Amino acid sequence: MLALGSRLGSLCSPLTLGGLLVVALGGCETRAPSAAQAAPAAPAPASSEATHPTSKSFGAPIAAGPELQLMDVLKEPERYRDQAITVQGRVRSACTRRGCWMEVAESADPAVPGCRVTFKDYGFFVPTDSAGARAKVQGTLGVNTLPPERVAHLEREGGQFPRKNPDGSVNELRLVASGVELWR
Repeated sequence: MLALGSRLGSLCSPLTLGGLLVVALGGCETRAPSAAQAAPAAPAPASSEATHPTSKSFGAPIAAGPELQLMDVLKEPERYRDQAITVQGRVRSACTRRGCWMEVAESADPAVPGCRVTFKDYGFFVPTDSAGARAKVQGTLGVNTLPPERVAHLEREGGQFPRKNPDGSVNELRLVASGVELWR
């Protein structure tokens, strides 16, 4: 994970509003999904414009435009805070209960900085077996401190936090995705 200064956690997702973040993250544990949330959005049809012909899309289509290197974003998160960005990476882990979050990084190595991805308005999920897939993610980047109890909840769902603060909390980057493409 990447630390702000030297302590930003290894996961990433953007903040929309503080309250929305708490509701969205808390929803994974306590709220039953609606019919629209229970299954990911239907895969977009393959087209000549698709990044990868075998990719499956979730959420809104990814708009054309420049892509940032994930490692550059992780090195300077404040530079990209609250901005819409597009990055690619490997899905290191994903929520094993509903697919309501995933972590992307340059590799599966837990020592390599990564970023937690959640999904805009809790409006779509990714498959629970997404770990190992490649991902293209478009969304807004935020910086957040997760309290120890939230860290424990995410660890029960498969999250990994190699750099915890002394109190058990984690500083993390979070990308709130409006659209995701996955491929193997």
